[in-house]
Amino acid sequence: MFTGIITDIGRIEALSQSGDMHARIKTGYDTGSIDIGASIASDGVCLTVVALGDDWYDVDISAETVSKTNLGAWRVGHKVNLERALKVGDELGGHIVSGHVDGVAEIIAMTDEGDSTRVQFRAPADLARFIAPKGSVALNGTSLTVNEVEGDVFGVNLISHTKEVTNWGHAKVGDRVNLEIDTLARYVARLAEYG
Repeated sequence: MFTGIITDIGRIEALSQSGDMHARIKTGYDTGSIDIGASIASDGVCLTVVALGDDWYDVDISAETVSKTNLGAWRVGHKVNLERALKVGDELGGHIVSGHVDGVAEIIAMTDEGDSTRVQFRAPADLARFIAPKGSVALNGTSLTVNEVEGDVFGVNLISHTKEVTNWGHAKVGDRVNLEIDTLARYVARLAEYG
């Protein structure tokens, strides 16, 4: 489990394909405190650490994960939002995030408003019903509050702090981003189906 509060911006150092996709991610984390088998959310995708170095860790990414996320577009040098798994007693500053991406949304508009940037996304049609104004979503692993929703289009505001401490400062129209809907919204919708 995660909170959607990004704690490091990693960088893709190497990529290879041999069965699964294999990635080496450079990090500012103290890798001495990371165990093999640990889960780290990378652009919102819960990935398992399979090897470690002084300032990097490796992950294997299945074809299923590549097909459901934007990780297939990763390239060497790509900046990655990172969050280590939540520990009992940690502050829950965002919302409960599983790291299990539901689909990929597309940035369709960006408008600066003072120091903030209003970003509009088009969600996959089957996920749009789970997104509500003032609800939470995780986009590339970042916990964000939804401003408005109209059909399959929804918007969020990115404050300058978020743009500085995540890879959102490099976002542009046309980018595809990993979308995880709020777990609570999923269960409420499921209950309503059978209510």
